[in-house]
Amino acid sequence: MNTTVKIFLIAILSGAIFLISAGKIDTDVPLENTQSRSLVNKWNKHAVDSAISFLKSGDIVLRSGNGAISQMLAQMNQKDKSYSHCGIVIIEQGYPFVYHAIGGEDNPDERLRRDSANRFFSPLNNDGIAIVSYDMDDAATEALKKTVLQYYKARPKFDMKFDLATDDALYCSEFVYKALNKATNNATFITPTHAMGHTFVGIDDLFMNGHARFVCRIKFK
Repeated sequence: MNTTVKIFLIAILSGAIFLISAGKIDTDVPLENTQSRSLVNKWNKHAVDSAISFLKSGDIVLRSGNGAISQMLAQMNQKDKSYSHCGIVIIEQGYPFVYHAIGGEDNPDERLRRDSANRFFSPLNNDGIAIVSYDMDDAATEALKKTVLQYYKARPKFDMKFDLATDDALYCSEFVYKALNKATNNATFITPTHAMGHTFVGIDDLFMNGHARFVCRIKFK
């Protein structure tokens, strides 16, 4: 990696940490025209409903936020910059919920969060969504469910330092990466990115691997 790219990535990471920690910009603050457009578009609602019908426990859900921080975080992906946030799906009493690590004004206590799939997929704050499924057997899926619930019981805070070495605070893709590798008992089920002298997990690391396949990819209108 050349020096220019290194400096660019460092600037992205540093800027994201500053703006999230300062509470200056919500990770999901929409642009006004996008907000009004997305709320009245019936196609978007149908798309969300259809995506929700596909969900099953163990799936990973992705979204591309239309806020400034989301767009900045997407640039950390080294291979595919389509998505800026992710979470793990668990079906509870017949309905899918998404567990995800998020900071910013949208989540003031910065603790690991549990949202309905409908809220996570809302076109209000997003330009697009996707569902990723893995080649896990039933035992691994059950182990993932237990692992996710253990993390949620501990309620770790959002990792403002984006430090993969620590477990007391987690950023979104770090949470998914660690939960999957632990549940599958495979330290290389998902492999991180090594760049600019750091090791981190990009959103694209979660789906650009031999275990993942896209169930759907949706761009809101």
